[in-house]
Amino acid sequence: MKEKGRMDFCIECRKETGYLLRKKNIVKTIRDKEYTFGITAAICAECGGEMSIPGLIDKNVREIDEQYRAAEGLVTVDDIEKLMKIYKIGKAPLSLALGFGEVTIPRYLEGQVPSKEYSDIVKAALASPAYMKRRLTENRNKLTDAAYRKAVAAADSIMSLFSVSGKMLRVIARIFEKLEEVTPLMLQKLLYFTQGIFSALYGRPIFAEDCRAWVHGPVYPEVYELFRDFKYNPIDDARFALLEGTEDVLTDDEKKVIDLVVNTFGMYGGKVLERITHNEEPWKAARKGYGDSIPSSELLQKERIMRYYIAVNKRYGIDKEDGLQSYIHDMLKKAS
Repeated sequence: MKEKGRMDFCIECRKETGYLLRKKNIVKTIRDKEYTFGITAAICAECGGEMSIPGLIDKNVREIDEQYRAAEGLVTVDDIEKLMKIYKIGKAPLSLALGFGEVTIPRYLEGQVPSKEYSDIVKAALASPAYMKRRLTENRNKLTDAAYRKAVAAADSIMSLFSVSGKMLRVIARIFEKLEEVTPLMLQKLLYFTQGIFSALYGRPIFAEDCRAWVHGPVYPEVYELFRDFKYNPIDDARFALLEGTEDVLTDDEKKVIDLVVNTFGMYGGKVLERITHNEEPWKAARKGYGDSIPSSELLQKERIMRYYIAVNKRYGIDKEDGLQSYIHDMLKKAS
């Protein structure tokens, strides 16, 4: 059967025919070692022969390269570009910072396959900001002052990322993945709702961090410090590229609740979400005795948050989006 829109010249049929893209295995020997690679082939829909179509050779080269690197545990071009992005460093300065020759990283970016030794150095720099900072310090005399200061500042900033738990980082990363724009204020409230709803449904907190009752609603202070430089602007944080491609520590239940929160509360801005929390019992109880603009940092106990949302769940059924939407509607009506 022809796949609509896919047509090219078949040398066997001597005419334009439709073709199908199918995977096939090939065996290649690289550095005296045999590998089996799965590559894409274009198969004529009429004669069943292989066809040469534009761009297919380049695609096969990329497929072989990716599979070879994966088999040997070597870094990819994407890994190197990620390292450059999060440390705000150019390709030649990165080469020097890692102790390579100046043209090594540029060559890798052009497709040259790195040795296992050099690949492991790049991997270590990606995995550990402390390791990257040590490399920067060791090769300080090879870098310009501007490049060195910018990369070290980025390393320090990345190290601060790990001031929160791995679970908290993963929850934040999933929120960023699901929503196009998230301000610091909005993020704080989404984390609070996630904690409350998850604990109500599963009887335990999703992350260990404690929440505080600040003037503008529930706040996780460690998260506030991570993103304070963004102020009221959407968060665009290159540091989270570190988590891409690493093991996801979230369970299916945790993902389900985060997505539930994102699909409901995530439709509103930070100030609207703030109004909701200001009408909820945990924040109101913690702020009792404080004037509207008087700062406080009273603990919002996890157990109190859980009890409140257990009661909300009994009334609204917050394990479903429509139940949460009803709750949000009633809370906004109450706040108006």
